This record gives sequence, structure tokens and C-alpha cells, in this order.
Amino acid sequence: MRRVYRLLLLTLVSLPAWAGDIDGRVLITRTLTKKRVVVDLYAPRGGAPAAAVAPQDLDEWGRTVIYVDADLPNSGPPSLSQIVQRNRRFERELLVIPVGSSVSFPNGDPIFHNVFSLSKAKSFDLGYYSRGQTRTVRFDKPGPVQVFCHLHTNMNAAIMVVPNPYFAQPAPNGDFRIANIPVGRRMLRLWHKSAGFLEQEVDVPATGSVAVTFYLPLATVKSVGP
Repeated sequence: MRRVYRLLLLTLVSLPAWAGDIDGRVLITRTLTKKRVVVDLYAPRGGAPAAAVAPQDLDEWGRTVIYVDADLPNSGPPSLSQIVQRNRRFERELLVIPVGSSVSFPNGDPIFHNVFSLSKAKSFDLGYYSRGQTRTVRFDKPGPVQVFCHLHTNMNAAIMVVPNPYFAQPAPNGDFRIANIPVGRRMLRLWHKSAGFLEQEVDVPATGSVAVTFYLPLATVKSVGP
């Protein structure tokens, strides 16, 4: 029993003295990501060109992240996540990580892959490597990082590097919650893989929650891909 009380006390001490929640919803009125079918011309030596590659399921909320854009304490040690390359695609289309975290890109295919990005938040080229190998990149600057493969033009993913641990991705119905945010006026940003940024200022209460709604799409939407 004493151990339970001690753990409860440590949890309470670790939370901000005054903190509230953001309860929100992302309303999407139409599809934002255009369907694409790309013929992959790369094949192993001696093999035939690959057949057309079908686009991923169009889960618009799965391509969305909402985060508090503020210089707030980043609790916990840096994380290590991964985006696997399998079946000639990045299995994770959008990964959200706090600044200072690292991402591994293991190759699960019996062919060579390459992982690169020309994004402002992080530019890198991991070269070509075969099945069973991986490369790891650390992300020290917030912002979106678009990831591609030189050998397979249909392969694309995004890494959203956020400045602190106060972020969320919407549920399949568009609802989201960001909890225990330090009280104050905060800039809340939404980023969608195809539609880009939206933002609005929110007054986070000392206790309880504030309701927020984002409406998509924007006036102009670009298709995913290079």
C-alpha cells in the first residue's frame, strides 16, 4: 500500500502545477489526398519490371497531427522509433516524434532500398542497403520531414518532429485530446500530410478542458509524392 501511495505522489509531483486539456475534433468534408498509381520500374537484376503499385488506403485522419507549438519541457528520454521498408513501401506513412528523438529505417525487402529527405527540418541520404540492414537518423529540429526512396518513386512517408510531448493524432471519427498542458495562451497547430498547416490560438485553463475544432480541407491541395 505504501508503494502505491508513493507512486501516486510521484505522478502528481511530475505534472504541471496548473494544467488543462484540449478536447478537439478535426472535421474533414472531402478527400484531401489524391489517389495515385505508380509503375515501379526498378526490379532485381535479371527480373521483370514491377507491376503497378496501388496507393495506400486514404485514411485522412491518419495523415494528421495536432500539437502545441511552444517551448515547453520535453519530459522523458529521447525515443527511438522505426519505419520499416516492406513490400516496396514505408509501412508507416506518418510518424510523430518529439524533437531529439531518433528513427531507424530497417529494410525488410529482398531488394535494395534507399532512404532520403530534402526537407528543411532534416536533410539526409542513407545510401543503398539490403535486407536485414538498417540506418538511424536523429531529429534535432522541429518540423515536417518528407521521406522518399531513390529506387521506388511510389515510396513516401512523413515524420513530424514536434517541439514537446503535447501532441495527438485524431481517432477515426476525428476526435483528439491533448492532456496536462501548462496553463496559458498557446498556439495549436494542425499539420496534414497533403494539406499542410492550420493554426489557432487557444487559452488552456488551469483545470478542466477547452474545446477546439479544425476544419479541412484548404482551398488548394497537392497530391502526395515527389
